[in-house]
Amino acid sequence: MKKLIVLAITSFFAFAAYAQEQQVNQNQTMEQTVVDDYKVVSDEMKDGVRYIVATPSAKVCSKQIDIQIKDDVIQSVVYTRGCEGNAKGIGALIKDMKVDEAIRRLEGINCGKRGTSCPDQLAKVLKSLK
Repeated sequence: MKKLIVLAITSFFAFAAYAQEQQVNQNQTMEQTVVDDYKVVSDEMKDGVRYIVATPSAKVCSKQIDIQIKDDVIQSVVYTRGCEGNAKGIGALIKDMKVDEAIRRLEGINCGKRGTSCPDQLAKVLKSLK
């Protein structure tokens, strides 16, 4: 009888550990599934300034990113929709920053479990322009 109880308890804990491992693996897979569905809508040069309009991933709140670059330095970034204060903050912080530095600082920032964020989408768009 003791052997049967020990076997039942061991089986229960083994199953619980297996189920927990499966849940962790499923969560990791979900976090790694990121679709880079941003799109550069327009990219024009006028008077030495590069004007870029992009639509970010549907996973983020913003609907459009307008970027101005001159001599590899960001002149302006404006987000349409999304978290207004954060979007304005990002634009103010990276103004007059080199494109590579902005990419380095913003790439990989995650918003919740979305696998991306508005700053990350900006970095991806900037990286695609190189």
